[in-house]
Amino acid sequence: MQLSRDVESMMHRISPGSAQRPSRPSTAMTIAEQLQSVQDRILAAAQRGGRTANSVELIAVSKRQTISAIREAYDAGCRHFGENYVQELQEKARALADLTGVHWHHIGGLQRNKVKSVLPISTTLHGVDSVRLLKAIDRQAAAAAKQPMVLLQVNLGAEASKSGCAPDELGTLVDCAAQSDNLQLCGLMTIPPRDGDPAAHFGRLHTLREKHGGAQVLPELSMGMSGDFELAIEKGATMVRVGSAIFGHRV
Repeated sequence: MQLSRDVESMMHRISPGSAQRPSRPSTAMTIAEQLQSVQDRILAAAQRGGRTANSVELIAVSKRQTISAIREAYDAGCRHFGENYVQELQEKARALADLTGVHWHHIGGLQRNKVKSVLPISTTLHGVDSVRLLKAIDRQAAAAAKQPMVLLQVNLGAEASKSGCAPDELGTLVDCAAQSDNLQLCGLMTIPPRDGDPAAHFGRLHTLREKHGGAQVLPELSMGMSGDFELAIEKGATMVRVGSAIFGHRV
């Protein structure tokens, strides 16, 4: 379709370095083969944790990937895709509007003035980290007659470069979300620091969930990416955000 080609061309200009297509890994595996490999690893990790594979939602992180790459993943059975940037999310949703059953997750930091643009597309917002943002989502969701699912992002490493509330602020956010009429509080999300053992941070997020109502209040734990999703699953992750292990590394 001309629309898909035009949007795909536009996607290459979204950000510096985005003109490069995703490179295939050295094994030259297709996206379908890589997706199957990730699914097999999810199953094995879930079994090690005494769980089933369907207890873990795989979100294919498709930011800065081409339209054709996303279509390949869709054709291979993937239905959940994660995007960080609002403009890119909008353009991809338009280009892929012919695909049925797609769920778009907004997994990056979200500015309050962008909420109105995201809500018509995304069913799940992973990076919510302040009372002001929760109130903006609640207000805009009411206007749009939506009920988005919200995950509260916790900055466990106290990193200035990452979004997320401090652990001791989490109770305030949980209370605010519980009092909101137009959103569904469904869990917690974190990105562990690059340095150190991510297991400690995954375990800490699980502990925070227990402190703030447990799985009944916060059923989802969104944690784990391409380099550590198996460990995250063993520590209780119910959602993993996997990009390069499916699409290959960009150059």
